[in-house]
Amino acid sequence: MENAYYIFFLLSLFVIFWGMVGYSLSIKFLGKVYKNKKISKNYSHQPTVTVMVVAHNEEKVINEKLNNIVNLVYPKDKIKFIVASDNSVDKTNDIVEQFILENPDKKIRLHKVKKRLGKTNAQNEAQKLVDTEFLVMTDANSILDCNSIKELMASFSSDEISYVAGRLDYLNEEEGSVSQSEGNYWSKELRIREIESRIQTITAGNGALYACRNSEYYDFEPLKSHDSNMPRYFALKGKKAICNHDAIAYEKAGEVITDEFKRKVRMNRRILINILPDLRILNIFKYKWYSYFYFGHRTCRYLLWISHLVLFVSNALLIFNSWIFTLTFIGQVAFYLLALLKALTKIENKYLNIVYYYSVTVIAQWVGVYNIITGKAKPFWEKAESTR
Repeated sequence: MENAYYIFFLLSLFVIFWGMVGYSLSIKFLGKVYKNKKISKNYSHQPTVTVMVVAHNEEKVINEKLNNIVNLVYPKDKIKFIVASDNSVDKTNDIVEQFILENPDKKIRLHKVKKRLGKTNAQNEAQKLVDTEFLVMTDANSILDCNSIKELMASFSSDEISYVAGRLDYLNEEEGSVSQSEGNYWSKELRIREIESRIQTITAGNGALYACRNSEYYDFEPLKSHDSNMPRYFALKGKKAICNHDAIAYEKAGEVITDEFKRKVRMNRRILINILPDLRILNIFKYKWYSYFYFGHRTCRYLLWISHLVLFVSNALLIFNSWIFTLTFIGQVAFYLLALLKALTKIENKYLNIVYYYSVTVIAQWVGVYNIITGKAKPFWEKAESTR
């Protein structure tokens, strides 16, 4: 039985290390190996585009968003706009309709989703109304750089590229410990994705800004977000999902931990399935680097919740076998106590913030698992007011 404890300890330790440290180090190394491999752009590629904005009760930001997208730098005869209002019950629809009346020269359409089933369902419905070659999707609270559409379209330099994600920059990264922690995490994430993109394909996008060929759009079920499912869908079809970090969207990060926690819980609403959603991913001979990317970037991270529990329990059972196990157990207890200290005292300290933010991330995974098991996982969520 003791041998089993050793195995569980080592496996869980490996998953945590590889998901949070090892994989990112390996990607940095690969980035140096493939330093001469660049993503090509073709700025003469200017197909017809529809920019889709999904909104639910976004009266605070929707007018600014509309003014933003109609002033994007792109041939006016090749760009259209559609707002998919996901059963909004505030003034969102009124504001959009008024904007359409005041801007008759802009090709803007409002689609009202009658039953709220979340962002993905709203996108599925609105996509049926799109007749352009490409579809760009963006969140209501994201402000796009004026050249973002031009950049996204330039990235579709070959038929094998089916998805392009832009870069999300946080406007308030330095305004608080929560936004700082999220900003720091996201900066590292962007560097990893840039290298994955250059080598082959990314494992996930972001909801603030991304594009796909309209003919290749797929109706995912409402619980599945495009962020994680579109890149995987195209990768398994032998296509590429890449990122262009010159296509920029600006957004506020969550400034209070409750908002950030809710967002992370929502992100984990399908965590059990996403650990290994398709056995084909393991076929490294067919999918090459993507198999490696998904295991390190997704599978290991989606296993953090259970890995920490297994590591703690197996370590406790081995604590008297060696001074090494005694030290590692003390280290784990100290780590969680530091997170608790931060939660109770709100002390501002860089290292405490990192420990606390990481712990919140793992707890959010546990809540996501609980919601799945109890049937409480939903395709929609309440927006974070601190990001508006």
